[in-house]
Amino acid sequence: MKTNNRAIALFGPTAVGKTALTEAFFSKGYEIINADSVQVYRGFDIGSAKPSKELMRKIPHHLVDIRDPHQQYTVGDFCKDTEELIAEINGRGNIPLITGGTAYYFRQLMYGPASTPEADPEVRARVLALLEEKGKESLYSELCDLDPEAAAKINCNDVYRITRALEVIFQTGRKLSSFPVSNELRKDISFLPICLVRERAELSRRIEARVDVMFEEGLYGELQRLFRAGADSSWPAMQGIGYKEFLTARESGEMSLSLIKKEIVRTSRAYAKRQMTFFSSFKDALFISPDDFESLGRALESFLFR
Repeated sequence: MKTNNRAIALFGPTAVGKTALTEAFFSKGYEIINADSVQVYRGFDIGSAKPSKELMRKIPHHLVDIRDPHQQYTVGDFCKDTEELIAEINGRGNIPLITGGTAYYFRQLMYGPASTPEADPEVRARVLALLEEKGKESLYSELCDLDPEAAAKINCNDVYRITRALEVIFQTGRKLSSFPVSNELRKDISFLPICLVRERAELSRRIEARVDVMFEEGLYGELQRLFRAGADSSWPAMQGIGYKEFLTARESGEMSLSLIKKEIVRTSRAYAKRQMTFFSSFKDALFISPDDFESLGRALESFLFR
């Protein structure tokens, strides 16, 4: 199937250098589609490493600051919005650059969701009633018992994905992890998937430096403002790294900034490792160093002028 819709997907672990490369390489003829699940929320700026206003003036950005903090923004919402934006941006004669670090956004957008049945309203109502009665912790524990493989890929606070996994189990009697996931890129959009990579020691150093910068830029003040606005564990973005550590400290009564900072570094390194494990399963991706402009240039030339 030939398609006039094309897009570049630029992803990689936290602190690998996606934003800097975007500014250096994609400033003319491109429009950015954000694929970071925290940057969609208003007020979550420093901890999510949201692009600067200057960069957003320089390069058009989409799907940044589109939700209030208490609202859900699901992977389904992301795919629907991004598909519409890809068509619009191509229609303007520009190239969509989808960039961020939320791996399952890219997976579902480029390869499609698992072949699960459509949601059953009665089953969904049953699961939501259980959520109301028992809470998300209980539902996540139940999912761990029923489908540990699926649970391992879902954050314990991701209510949407927890409830959807349980819906599938209750509706079909099968584990969500038993449904096949496509390993072939979709045909209606032409993708160039690029995964940025660095040596592990260098990435670890960059993560620590990035967390230092966040604190220097006022991360603690940002959290104070969010707490005054009513932020708690029910806000989806508060589960993001750089935020949930403050939430945990507040709930436990331990508010040492030095300990919070160390925990953010630790969880960021662990998250980067999980990201790379996930991205490594993308068999069509090109794995390129952010400093290798030559390889990146060749890949872009081959994609844009083929």
